[in-house]
Parts: sequence; C-alpha cells; structure tokens
Amino acid sequence: MDIVIKLSQFLLSLSLLIILHELGHFIPAKLFKTRVEKFYLFFDVKYSLLKKKIGETEYGIGWLPLGGYVKISGMIDESMDKEQMALPPQPWEFRSKPAWQRLIIMLGGVTVNFILAFIIYIGMAFAYGETYVANADIKDGLSIENPVMIKAGFKTGDKILAIDGKKVENFDNQINMDLVMSKQVLIERNGVEQTIKMPNDLVDQLSKHEKSPLVSIRMPFVIGNIAAESPNKELQSKDLVTSLNGQKVKYYDEVKTILENNKGKTIPAIVLRNQKETPLSVIVTKEGKLGVTVGSLGMESLEKLGYYKISTKEFGFFESIPVGIEKGKDQLVGYGKQLKMIFNPETKAYKQVGGFAAIYNIFPSTWSWEVFWSITALLSIMLGVMNLLPIPALDGGHVMFLLYEIISGKKPSDKFLENAQMVGFVLLITLLLFANGNDIYKAIVGK
Repeated sequence: MDIVIKLSQFLLSLSLLIILHELGHFIPAKLFKTRVEKFYLFFDVKYSLLKKKIGETEYGIGWLPLGGYVKISGMIDESMDKEQMALPPQPWEFRSKPAWQRLIIMLGGVTVNFILAFIIYIGMAFAYGETYVANADIKDGLSIENPVMIKAGFKTGDKILAIDGKKVENFDNQINMDLVMSKQVLIERNGVEQTIKMPNDLVDQLSKHEKSPLVSIRMPFVIGNIAAESPNKELQSKDLVTSLNGQKVKYYDEVKTILENNKGKTIPAIVLRNQKETPLSVIVTKEGKLGVTVGSLGMESLEKLGYYKISTKEFGFFESIPVGIEKGKDQLVGYGKQLKMIFNPETKAYKQVGGFAAIYNIFPSTWSWEVFWSITALLSIMLGVMNLLPIPALDGGHVMFLLYEIISGKKPSDKFLENAQMVGFVLLITLLLFANGNDIYKAIVGK
C-alpha cells in the first residue's frame, strides 16, 4: 500500500508538471497561429497508450514516462523531422514567425513552471498558514546527533544565530536545507558567539552516513514500546523521564549520557505518568539501554509541558500573496545554490545527483496534500531552472540561439541547429544515464 501511495503522488505530480509546462508552449504557439502537430504526456516511442486528433493537433499519452512534448511545425526539436525542414517554409510554421514570437513560445514552458510554484506557495500560505518555533524561544539550544555536524564542530546545546550572515528568526524544516548549502554558521555556545566554517564536501560527507537531520529541536525522553526482553517492566508507554540517578533531566540527550555512564547498574528514576511524578528503579543494560523504544510527544503536548512555545500565523488571501512570493523566491535562490554546488567539483555534490528514483523517494508513504503540494512546487522550480540551462535540446538552448538571432540579426542555419540539437540530445542522455545510474548505485550499496 505504501508503494501505491508513493507512486500515485509521484505520477500525479509529474503529470501535472509536464502538462502545464507543455501548455506553456502550446498556448502562445496557438496565439501566434503556429501549428501544433502533437501534444503528449509521456513519450510515444513507436506507439501510444491513448491518442485522439482534434483539429490539427493529436493529443495523447505515451508509454514512456520520462517527460512529455509538443511537436510544433517547422521547429528543429527532438523529433529531428528533416523532411519537413527541407520543404519551403509555410506561414503556419515556427520558423516563419518573428524571432520575438518564437522566443515567447520557447519561454512559455518555464514561465508556467515558475508561476505554478508561486501560486502553490501562495495557496499553501492561505490554506495552512505557518507553524514554527521562534528561534528566541529555543532556550537550551538544538540537538546535534549527526556525526558530520559534530565533526564540523557543532555540539548539542548550540544555538544557531545566523547562516551565511542571514539571521535565523524561526526554526522550521528549511533550516536543515540552508545548513547543507551554507559556508559559515554563527552559533552561540554557553553565552559566547562563534563562527563555524562548513566543509566544502559537506554533501558528500552526509551521503556516507545514515540519513538524519543536521539539527533538530531537543526532545524529552518519552517511553515508546517496552521490548519483550526489557528488564524494566515497571516502565509504561508514554512515561516521560524527569530524573535519573538523582539528576534532573529535561532532554533525551541528557538521559542518554547518564545511561552511558551507568552501564550494568540499577539506578533510581522519576517519570511523569498521567501528570503525576512516579519514582521507580530502572536497570541499565550493559549496552547502556533500558530495553525500550523512544516515543514522541506532539508539539501541543510539548507546549503544555513548557518545553516550547508553538507560534502559528494565519494569512488572509491578500496577505498570502507576499508570503507565498517570498517562499517561492527563497526556494528559487536555494535551488540555484544547489546547482552551483553540483557544478563545483570541490563539493563532490555531483555524486548525489539523482534521477527518477530519487524524485520518487522524496514523496512520503502516507498521503498529505500539504506535503504533496510542497514537493510539487519545488519540483516545478527545479523543472523550470533545468529547462533554462543553455543546452541545445532544452528550452534554454533554443532561447540562447534566439537571443543571438535578435541581437545579431543573423539566424543560425538549419544545419547548425540540427547539429546543435544532436549534441544537446547526446548530452541530455548522458546526464540522464548518470543521474539514474547514481540511483542504481545507491540502491546496490545501500546509500
């Protein structure tokens, strides 16, 4: 069932993005009276799953889910229709239109991608608002369990004040992404500010360890399930440990340290059970464990217990617009930084480039419209940026040649464009094989 939910989200998001991207080309082409021969979701290599011709355009669904396309008459594209290009230009063909019209047609797809992302972020701000913990309310600092972060110089209890000079106002999921792409982080430790320089190969280092957040909010030690072989049958699920071996404890990391220091011993403990403190004794195993799983409390419960103050902002429709635009801008800038890291050999981030399996794995195994739309908006930005790269066979390659034509007044020859298209196609296939090869390699080695 988990696979079905993940696959459904993946295909729905991908289909939505492809159809809207291609509509971005289709609509201006029609407005400028340019003939569109095909409009396809997925590729119809040799045959299609569904197809129907309406007017001059054949609409269909292909069997190969690697994208989609519109075939515009008189345009050198992935179809490489040399026979059509050998005939005299016709008024309804792409090549017969003024350069500025051709430029608008080619920019239509990425324009729709960016507009879609901003619309989704505006809609999410209106529908879900914003829930966060103010950075100033994290009195005891953050939990640092990730070995790469510890190696870089971070410690549990550190407060993150700024990332690359930008002040951290609130703690949310975005902070971990910001840290991945950061160069330096300003922290406060025991009342003293200091700057930690992030390693250039941070992404590569993170890939060699089990996935865990770089930083997280410190949580209390809540008992989850009691293992059958546990020596501590007196413990109950949802017990919250408040004292251990005579020491008051507030967070999981404090309990973990005490257990490590008392392996194989029986020590006193106090747990909060049904809002009452209950004293008991616990046996620490030779491994420094209690024979239980760690449970969790909802943020509302943590707020009631005085751990954190949960702040929630709700936005009216017009208030949502600048909030959504700001969120979209941040994601766009962030993805630009990610691409910069990938093309910088020092970061070794290229090793983490993924293909369709990586995109599939982004989606959760439980259905959440909020998560679905958040991922779809990010993928829309990624699709827009990637298509703008000045590579022949991508929209950005066509735009590059059109800008040359507009500036110089000289149109590249059809032969040159055909050769450039072939070079771009080979390059794209190489990138596709590399990205999906990375997916296969990670699946084999388990990282």
